[in-house]
Amino acid sequence: MAVRSIVPNLPARDPAALALFYQQVFGLDVVHDMGWITFLGGPAQASARLQLATQGGSDTPLPAASILVDDLDAALQNLRALGHAPVYGPVTEAWGIRRFFLRDPDGNLINVAAHSDHTSDPSDA
Repeated sequence: MAVRSIVPNLPARDPAALALFYQQVFGLDVVHDMGWITFLGGPAQASARLQLATQGGSDTPLPAASILVDDLDAALQNLRALGHAPVYGPVTEAWGIRRFFLRDPDGNLINVAAHSDHTSDPSDA
């Protein structure tokens, strides 16, 4: 199992309005907008991304970060081997991503996701 990306998620009352602020200050582009979440990225750097959201999707709490992996089952197995269980999922969401949430030992909520085709934009986590 390999990590494909890690993206922070910032809470936002109005993701599109907050995105405008980050666009104006840092020159980021809106890569994708689903209403409840807006994905920002830098045109020259695929690794420069920020997600602004009202929720975590499917009416879940907003995770502190999204970690995209190439093998969700392996990540789930590793989590369970440590004696932990997911707090949400695993589930395939309506927008086509398979994911689960975990709480790390300090209580941070983390979204762990994988694309079924491994070719989709990693910002969709």
